[in-house]
Amino acid sequence: MSDLPIVNIGICGLGTVGQGVWKHITRSRAKFESRLGARLVLKSASVRDLGKKRSVRVAKSRLTDDPMALATDPKIQIVCELMGGTTLAKDVTLAALRLGKTVISANKALVCEHGPELFAAAREHGGHYFFEASVAGGIPIIKALREGLVANRFRRIYGILNGTCNYILTRMEREGLTYPVILQEAKALGYAEAEESLDVDGWDTAHKASILTHLAHGTWVPTKAMVVEGITQITQADIQHAKESGFAIKLLAVIEQDEKTDEIAVSVAPMLLPRTKVLANVNEVYNGIAVTGDVVGETIYIGRGAGQDATASAVISDIVDAIALLLRGNAALPEPVEHNYPLAKPENLTGRYYLRLDVKDEPGVLAKIATVTSKSKVSIASLDQRPSDQTGAASLILTTHRSNEKAIRSTVNNLRRLSSVLGEPFLLRIASFED
Repeated sequence: MSDLPIVNIGICGLGTVGQGVWKHITRSRAKFESRLGARLVLKSASVRDLGKKRSVRVAKSRLTDDPMALATDPKIQIVCELMGGTTLAKDVTLAALRLGKTVISANKALVCEHGPELFAAAREHGGHYFFEASVAGGIPIIKALREGLVANRFRRIYGILNGTCNYILTRMEREGLTYPVILQEAKALGYAEAEESLDVDGWDTAHKASILTHLAHGTWVPTKAMVVEGITQITQADIQHAKESGFAIKLLAVIEQDEKTDEIAVSVAPMLLPRTKVLANVNEVYNGIAVTGDVVGETIYIGRGAGQDATASAVISDIVDAIALLLRGNAALPEPVEHNYPLAKPENLTGRYYLRLDVKDEPGVLAKIATVTSKSKVSIASLDQRPSDQTGAASLILTTHRSNEKAIRSTVNNLRRLSSVLGEPFLLRIASFED
């Protein structure tokens, strides 16, 4: 093995994922080296605290508190950016790419916010930027879009991309507990961060949706241009109505392109998904993604979306691909053709909707609500009245016939102005995803 070419790897960030990468490469080094025909050397790792105890043994001589030193070390060919954040991580990534190195990242926020700049740096200086671990953990969805499904044009991609939200919704349905109770338990188990808003408000999923949109369509859609809603307002009333009606509530990223206009719509929101759909039955911390291509039809990918081993698996997969490229002379990677597809206008986004309202329990309320929906040209398909937690109030659950985002937003805005409506109306989309 001594005559094999040596590939030196630096790991910036030895947290949960970084330790997983170090552990699995160390454990399976002989297998990787036999497969690749190269020696893998974990040359160095950067950490915030040099004195902190970790689950993997790393010689002190291989540790540094300066990630930039790894990025600029001429002996290191592959830099794994596993620090997180979008400031120092960006500087380290650009420094490595400008030296023609390969950078491997699990940082979805960085890819989403600075992807064009990072890809341009890689192209200009002959480096590569891999980011399989940034979306859906151990599910190889980026390779599927880039390689396995390259013959397809993607009309629709939708998926569960956040394990924290899926875990909370699963337990709400299974055990009948409220969102706040399960959130605290999820934190105690390590499934939710101490500051959970990035996950439960939908922004983590939105970052991943932006990356998938670029891979599928060559168009960067910033999160501010998306509908982004979270799961914090979902109650047992919503869960029970979904169960009784043959639905599950899932936080979904949905990416669709109109075949006639080429308009792209990207949204992240909790949706009522029919139980007949495979993804409606993906539970706990698992992720699932359904991809509809014009050649292959629908393909579905399910697996662990987070955690040390799942994410480390995706990072190591990128390392293996990067080494193979280096040994072949660092050939260029195929990239999506850049397009500037228009974003769909709200009036062109159609579907059915679910509305929950707490209203005063008094005569004439239903007539007022019907007047509001009629003015916005939203047709009510069903109405269910249930007890409310508030004294002198009732809870109404309405579903609509097919409408559009502009009309339903107008309806919600006008409903919240009614004195008989108590609190904020709660809206869910009803997914059909029929071909």
